[in-house]
Amino acid sequence: MSVRGCLFAVLGAGLLAGCVTPAPRAPLPPAARAAAEAQQQARETALARAADWGLQGRVALANDGRGGSGRIDWRQTGAAYAVALSAPVTRQSWRLQGDADGARLDGLEGGPRVGDDAVQLLRETTGWDIPVIALAAWVRGARAPQAGPAQLQFTADGRLAQLQQDGWTLEYGDWRPQPGPGLELPMRISAERGAARVRLVVDAWNTGGTDP
Repeated sequence: MSVRGCLFAVLGAGLLAGCVTPAPRAPLPPAARAAAEAQQQARETALARAADWGLQGRVALANDGRGGSGRIDWRQTGAAYAVALSAPVTRQSWRLQGDADGARLDGLEGGPRVGDDAVQLLRETTGWDIPVIALAAWVRGARAPQAGPAQLQFTADGRLAQLQQDGWTLEYGDWRPQPGPGLELPMRISAERGAARVRLVVDAWNTGGTDP
């Protein structure tokens, strides 16, 4: 089986149901917009201090008409990450781990693959376009410092609804309070850029350095 075929087998067939469906949003009045932006900045400052975290959930990927879904387990320790994706039915899985200096992908036919850039490594070996480094910020509802300027939209109650950065558009839903930094985190995230899509449903957040 090819490298891409192996990954498709891991993911299984079909995309997740229940992705984020953005509701029509009217621009906030200037004062409410300023308050939402201040709240967002405060959230991002607090999240930057909580550098060790994790999540468990379900992920769906699509790119150029190909798609699949599976379980995801993400562990972040500062700049270091370990992301495991698995299909419980087939008991197949792959694991991406690395930091700002490089990445290693395990679980594919022919042995592990390594590279200096996680995004390029995934694109070359699997065909998936997944912005791993930026997603570490995006999944928690924060702008990625290394990804350039960002545009934000908020709901009427001041929660982040949409983030546009580095050509990606992220939609957020189902915010829930979490322990640790004492912040709300999104339980549903949808990311799109062109034909590439990533949809995530979080079952459990870990905000205190232990398993969810």
